[in-house]
Amino acid sequence: MDFELRSAKEKLEREQRERKQRAKLKLEREKKSKEAAIKQREAIEAAQRARRLDAIEAQTKADQHMQESLVSGDGIVFERVFQAVSFQGNGDKIKLPPSCFTELSDQGAFDKGPLYFELSVVGHSDNKKTTHSGVLEFTAEDGTVGLPPHVWSNLFSTHDPMDVPLVEIRYIRLPKGSYAKLQPDNLGFSDLPNHKAILETILRQHATLSLDDVLLVNYGQVSYKLQVLELRPATSISVLETDIEVDIVSPDIVSDQPNQHVLKLLQYGKSESGTVEEGRYDYYKFVIDEATVEKVMAGSVKVIVKVDVEKDGADTDLYVSKHPVLFPSLHQHEWSSHDVGSKTLILGSKERALNSGTYSIGVYGFKGTVKYQVSVLVQESIDGAKVGERAVSSSSDVDTVECRNCKHSIPSRSIALHEVYCSRHNVVCNHHGCGIVLRVEEAKNHLHCEKCGKALQPTEMEKHLKVFHEPLTCGCGIVLEKEQMVQHQGRDCPLRLIACRFCGDMVEAGNSAADTRDRMRGMSEHESNCGSRTAPCDSCGRSVMLKDMDIHQIAVHGKSS
Repeated sequence: MDFELRSAKEKLEREQRERKQRAKLKLEREKKSKEAAIKQREAIEAAQRARRLDAIEAQTKADQHMQESLVSGDGIVFERVFQAVSFQGNGDKIKLPPSCFTELSDQGAFDKGPLYFELSVVGHSDNKKTTHSGVLEFTAEDGTVGLPPHVWSNLFSTHDPMDVPLVEIRYIRLPKGSYAKLQPDNLGFSDLPNHKAILETILRQHATLSLDDVLLVNYGQVSYKLQVLELRPATSISVLETDIEVDIVSPDIVSDQPNQHVLKLLQYGKSESGTVEEGRYDYYKFVIDEATVEKVMAGSVKVIVKVDVEKDGADTDLYVSKHPVLFPSLHQHEWSSHDVGSKTLILGSKERALNSGTYSIGVYGFKGTVKYQVSVLVQESIDGAKVGERAVSSSSDVDTVECRNCKHSIPSRSIALHEVYCSRHNVVCNHHGCGIVLRVEEAKNHLHCEKCGKALQPTEMEKHLKVFHEPLTCGCGIVLEKEQMVQHQGRDCPLRLIACRFCGDMVEAGNSAADTRDRMRGMSEHESNCGSRTAPCDSCGRSVMLKDMDIHQIAVHGKSS
């Protein structure tokens, strides 16, 4: 009986414990469910708050962006994304689709003056470059924007050709610029004559300048990249119809690569050493002032350019030109020397092209790698007999007779003895126009070129034939020998480089001017077109063509330039 009661009691206690355990588990599950529901509700509320905040922030940004666009565009809002397409052109003016013309016109953009745009690359947040531009025309295909090389290079410094670049275009108003600081990428830009005129020519093709932009300046066969370091009054400015003060600063880092187009300054009487490889040039410059020119023209002094080379089988050529021809070469120079070994050019009173200014020297590596020394001297002229003079007759108070061998006038009392000696030791060159008296042992080394008749040493003949008589092909297609080529490229070639009298840049001359009056005034095709631009007269403010400005000043204001 006790056993049955004890078993029943244990069973009842066990059942009570199980019921309590189940009730406890149920309460815990209910508590967890409530907590999960609260967390879910809180998460939903947080997500809803975040979406509301994001929407508010987005709306705020949109409103702010709209306000900025209204301010920057002076009440005009124009923002579009286009596919970038390059085209060959100068300056920074882009091409937009015709639809943009309608949209901008409807907002009155054309009434506010020149159009300016801010351009930025889409989808390149790690290196998002921004620049500015004007507009050239509205002829681009829908969905595209045409970018000239200047804008393209400033937007896409590195670009994968397989990737289609997208550009965001935004209308903006820019202040007129008053100051710009530019820095060339390497030495040599300071050698260009008339920096102001060159930069004016470049900037005339631009509507804007932006900080960190790079301008490409072409001057003849060389080019320079100028980075914009500073602008005033803003980081992006308009350069249309405004006068800008420009400072050019020296490059911070000079390239380690050999630069053939840097002019090293030579001081009179001080030589400079150098090494030039075959087929390359080293360039130097020197200055002749007005006082020196007067002495040279009077015959009291002469300017001597010398190049001394080491005798190791290598050789050079020497070319000299006056600015604006900065880099004299085989095709384009004023003076040259092609002697084997050391060379000397004497600029004396007979040189009509000699006047005050800056001159360039080109040392060309003709054969092998050459070590040389170059110098410029101003030396007093000394009269005296010259070695190797041509045989000529001279008059004298003494009774003379002409030697039958050397043709010199010899006193009659000693003519017999002289002729015996002369016929044994001297010989006269019989080449037409030569007549130089030579020692018998030297006669074998005295040769004449069969083509031009110039007297040469045997060691000079090979180089002479290669330099002077090997046909040269001009860029315009004509084939000439060296002397004719220099004259052709200096006076007649339409591709020759000239310093334009109006823009100051080194440009191709082109053909003769189409206008008869311009041809009579010696203008090239480029100068005729360039001079057709108008500028306000300093005296009356009237717009006058540049090529007629001097006539206007004389005829209207009685001034002579």
